[in-house]
Amino acid sequence: MELYEKIVEYIDKEAKKLALRHHAHHNILHLENTRKYQRSSSPSNIKNLEKPPHWSKDKKFDPFYVKKHSKSIAYSITKKIESQSYKPFKPEKNKIAKSSGGYREVTMYQIPDAAISTLFYHRLLSKNKHRFSSFSYAYRDDRNVHFAIQDIAVELSQNSRLFIAEFDFSKFFDEISHDYLFNQFENNGFFISQEERHVIESFLEGREKGIPQGTSISLFLANLACWKLDKQLEKEGLQFARYADDTIIWSQDYSKITKSLDIITSFARDVGVRINSDKSEGISILCPESMKSEFYKRKDSVDFLGYSISIDKVSIKESSVNKIKREISYILYKHLIQPLKSTPLKALKIPANNKDDALLSAICEIRRYMYGNLSEDMITAYLNGRSNRIFFKGIMSFYPLINNDLQMKSLDGWLVNAIFKAVKKRSKLLTYHHQSRTHTFPFNVSRKELLIQCNKIKINKMRLLKFPSFTIIYKAMQKGLIEKGILGITDSKSDSYDY
Repeated sequence: MELYEKIVEYIDKEAKKLALRHHAHHNILHLENTRKYQRSSSPSNIKNLEKPPHWSKDKKFDPFYVKKHSKSIAYSITKKIESQSYKPFKPEKNKIAKSSGGYREVTMYQIPDAAISTLFYHRLLSKNKHRFSSFSYAYRDDRNVHFAIQDIAVELSQNSRLFIAEFDFSKFFDEISHDYLFNQFENNGFFISQEERHVIESFLEGREKGIPQGTSISLFLANLACWKLDKQLEKEGLQFARYADDTIIWSQDYSKITKSLDIITSFARDVGVRINSDKSEGISILCPESMKSEFYKRKDSVDFLGYSISIDKVSIKESSVNKIKREISYILYKHLIQPLKSTPLKALKIPANNKDDALLSAICEIRRYMYGNLSEDMITAYLNGRSNRIFFKGIMSFYPLINNDLQMKSLDGWLVNAIFKAVKKRSKLLTYHHQSRTHTFPFNVSRKELLIQCNKIKINKMRLLKFPSFTIIYKAMQKGLIEKGILGITDSKSDSYDY
């Protein structure tokens, strides 16, 4: 009955996770709609809570139903696995837009099937993870993305210049050969029971090639598919970091780095995947801009996941910086500008008595976006030693390993300027609606004075108007790294972030 008890446990856990996610969505929606009604007398884009459409297609997509019937569902699945007749029900498929263009197809299995996938992923990983390369960082409980970034940064910092190889595979998950996958179990020392083999085959059934994205067991299979690649790179003495199919390789020896191209090409042919020539950077020399190079293709930094890494700096990569700026710009727009765009005026929050509630709302939301649930006083207390520990959950918790002070100061300057420009635009719109406030705060001060005054003002004894600072949260994370390490300050779900 051990299998039955485990299946009950995993089904309950999966159903609870999705139920909590639905409740959180409901709460966020309610708060957002409340804020919209506060900003405008006739708000647009009011969203009502609706059950996801796939819940109505089968009850076993509904976490509340599954939680109630978990034992009977688990009993049925246990019997099927023991008789090797288990097959997951047909999943729903969603297309998710990729930042690089195009779409990625993600499968959504019914909750009991997702639970089985997770259970067997953990079983396979627990007895086989010692076989994986220490330079493989994805989908493991003993490695994560931040370990990869730290290892790369330390290695690159110990050399004045290096040869770097960057390759990208086209539709890696969709093209993996099934024969190649099972050969890894048979030929390379991985342990798999007949029961586990049956479950894997059940999830791959109906596909001539490829593994489904969106289910846990595929995470183990993706690492399994890359085992041979990792071993060949190690045998050649090449240093590398691999996160799923994202791989960078480096060496001081040009003859060795060229060997990586042969290894990658041979691997792609064996697995049945294609190298994406449009997105693959190939071989470059990495060195500071000030250093002369005889190599025609050079760069001073390499992008990996959400980071940009150079010989002496770890920064947030440019596309991620732009994403952060877009999000903050939208927050300012929806609070300060959008409610004043309509004619006749629909905005309810009209500034008065040297106060602008809309500016307060905007700054508080930006702070939540950057800091998570941390307040200015909590961060100050932590930095001054009055508090021993805080938890980082905002956008900056994605980037605990940055050490580029200048980038943080630049972002702070951009933020101050963005808030000031939004305030000035709001002032013009108020004047247009015959509600001029050019003689009152915050519309009658310079950029510098706006920053100073907002940082001084206290509301209910709290510095709610204080401008959030990238530099401040960066310093807090640096302190946390020294005292607690990577796992002490990063979210336990950091591997699920979309870098």
